[in-house]
Amino acid sequence: MNEGGIFIENKWLISAFNERYRKVVEPPGFTREETETVVRHISLTEEKSFISYSNFNEDETERIIDSEIEYFSKSGKTFEWKVYDFDQPPELKSKLKNKGFMVEEPEALMILPLKSRAALTEGFVPKTNVTEIDDETGIGDLVRLENSIWKESHKQLGERLWRDKQTAPESLYIYGIYENNQLVSGSWIYFEPNTNFASLWGGSTLPEFRGRGFYSDLLRTRAIMAVDKGYSFLTVDASPMSRPILEKLGFHFLGFSFGCQSPSS
Repeated sequence: MNEGGIFIENKWLISAFNERYRKVVEPPGFTREETETVVRHISLTEEKSFISYSNFNEDETERIIDSEIEYFSKSGKTFEWKVYDFDQPPELKSKLKNKGFMVEEPEALMILPLKSRAALTEGFVPKTNVTEIDDETGIGDLVRLENSIWKESHKQLGERLWRDKQTAPESLYIYGIYENNQLVSGSWIYFEPNTNFASLWGGSTLPEFRGRGFYSDLLRTRAIMAVDKGYSFLTVDASPMSRPILEKLGFHFLGFSFGCQSPSS
């Protein structure tokens, strides 16, 4: 495909991502609220609430930011405002920063249109055994893996995954790779209702086990599950380490995403 064709396809993918995912997604554990300018997700637990989508005119920016800060403050909720390169108005991220939001490091928005199971499995020979994790013990292994890699607590993540696996088991699938009874690589995928986008999460591997294809094995396993469930796209906010792998596997890079944490976070 030439550069013009790639541009047109990516523009269409951005539109699909906004309309079929960000505006409509309903993750477990949150109540979705939609106004004329934002889509909010109010946490029903101790987790942070978030704004998944926003769109408004430049001259409304200050008023709407102040309004959302006030709204969440009244409910006693901290929140994340997710901003993408292509969001309107273009200066939203800088305006949020001026209002005291902490803007996190950018991640690459990657999307893969899913074609067929055959396209995903052709020539695919897993380098190791991928195990589905569906119990509290396995989720505990995943939390310890994330703690070890990122040097911070993932207790809340473990609580959410176990809660979601119990209350909405068909919306969440967790996979891992074990070596000598130790989880060395883990990932998960969410299948939310009202969207044909499945979202990829995790993918962390212990440093000494990297370069052995574990990330790709876990990715293809989840992609095959998504096709089998009738989903049309995979989406992930990728780290700089993951992006080249995803691009080799056919993912489109559509821009950068920024988690903007509210002043009271």
